[in-house]
Amino acid sequence: MSTRMPVVFSGHGSPMIAIENNEITEGMASVGRYITEHYGKPKAILSISAHWYTDGTYVQSAPIPRQVYDMYGFPAELYAVKYPVHGDEELTAKVQNLLGDQVSVNDSWGIDHGTWTVLVHMFPKADIPVVQLSVNGRLSAAQSYAIGKKLTALRDKGYLIFGSGNVVHNLMRVEWDNDGGTPMTLRFNKEITDAVLSAKKDIVIHYDQLQDASYAVPTPDHFLPLLYCLGATEGDQVKVFNNICNLGSMAMTGYLFETNANA
Repeated sequence: MSTRMPVVFSGHGSPMIAIENNEITEGMASVGRYITEHYGKPKAILSISAHWYTDGTYVQSAPIPRQVYDMYGFPAELYAVKYPVHGDEELTAKVQNLLGDQVSVNDSWGIDHGTWTVLVHMFPKADIPVVQLSVNGRLSAAQSYAIGKKLTALRDKGYLIFGSGNVVHNLMRVEWDNDGGTPMTLRFNKEITDAVLSAKKDIVIHYDQLQDASYAVPTPDHFLPLLYCLGATEGDQVKVFNNICNLGSMAMTGYLFETNANA
């Protein structure tokens, strides 16, 4: 059993995933079981969610962060989902130490649906503390990657780095009657996944140079969490999960990065 925690990036898509039971939710659950079996329960989770997209880099310090229902017009059943996690003062302090004056404490937000709709499947007991780190909208992909690199040391202290977004996320081009992906979605998702698997990080960092970038990533908020995660990996092997495209313009693809000891 390795002492270095893995890094996980997961697609989250529609908030309805929290109350669904399908191939995608089983993929999420299987990742949680795998981590617990091979690494033990994480000491705490640093979650980097696309839905805390801010003007600056912020980290939470609340001992009991509020659960944010940052979505509208969904069934009451979704708003009844509870994921009552605690924060982790020690993790917050370590993030501050690693990032220095690049980060500030901000407790105006909470645990948003980019985090809890996935973690409710990965770690359903809600017994692992969660601290969110914001996605800084002022940073480039390369700068986001550099932030992730500075966070790498957390893995050796028992902390799980978790990013939640989507490789392809274009709400303006959603096709509600499409159970798969458009050619643009499939092509971009494959190019990014191939680059992640082959450790060609420059391709991911410079995703905007790919043919379908303007379609797949019309805004960077959902893609940047992958860059934070990628930065925290070096020489890791990668397992792909939920390599599924749906609604035409969504990719639910996730990646588990781990050291050779458990690959």
